[in-house]
Amino acid sequence: MTETFRNRLMLAIALVLAAIYLFPLYWMYITALKTGSAMFATPPNFWPTDPQWGVYGAVWQARGVGRFLWNSLLIALGSVVLITILGAGCAYVLARYRNVWIDIGLFLILMLQVLPASLMITPIFVGYSQLGLLEYPRLAVIIAIAAKIMPFFVVLVRATFMSVPIELEEAAMVDGNSRIGAFFHIVLPLARNGILVSAILIFMQAFGEFVYSKSIIQAIEYQPASVGLYSFMGPNTNEWNNIMAFASMYVTPILALFVLLQRRIVSGLTSGALK
Repeated sequence: MTETFRNRLMLAIALVLAAIYLFPLYWMYITALKTGSAMFATPPNFWPTDPQWGVYGAVWQARGVGRFLWNSLLIALGSVVLITILGAGCAYVLARYRNVWIDIGLFLILMLQVLPASLMITPIFVGYSQLGLLEYPRLAVIIAIAAKIMPFFVVLVRATFMSVPIELEEAAMVDGNSRIGAFFHIVLPLARNGILVSAILIFMQAFGEFVYSKSIIQAIEYQPASVGLYSFMGPNTNEWNNIMAFASMYVTPILALFVLLQRRIVSGLTSGALK
């Protein structure tokens, strides 16, 4: 098998796998443009014969999509800021002061990721009720998301900090910097790529969070887009074109962010793999 043939074969396999992976997204976009009868046609049409482009504007106005997206953005940004500020310091400590007990503690904390949000929401809700945080629903959701995702962020950023040679910090301290000064002036700039990528991944996850938002936020003016999409659901749901239009407007910003930053994401995830 020649090198050229092998490369073409791998490219063909990659294109087939990409088409399979992206087909649900394609089907979501074209279903939003179909009429009620075209959605249930047999065999299905892979492109609408009479595209209903006005469905996006109608759903945007009728369902208040802008408000839902704004709430999702606030919750996601709040979660990223809180996790980044607290998690960066924690990851640095775990990267520089290593021993068996820290590794055991990190492993135990990471195991909390196994617990589903649906299992944790009841004690969280009771605790928030006792503390009065339910009066600030978006803040309550941000704290819950931060507590859930923090271990994931710490593990990723810890690997980035470990890739920064400790000799650079020691040289900075010899020149008169404190440990904190060396962290902010030497380590943090070198690790910013890994921190940025981890923050992007956290943002994507927080933007689509549903369980905490559905359980904690009762007022519709504070609910994110994930809960707004759920409001379509019912025992006799038949507005699949409207549902897909809402989902398209909800998913497209995240897809665009991922496409624009995909190179940085890949380089950031592998930044701690080599020294």
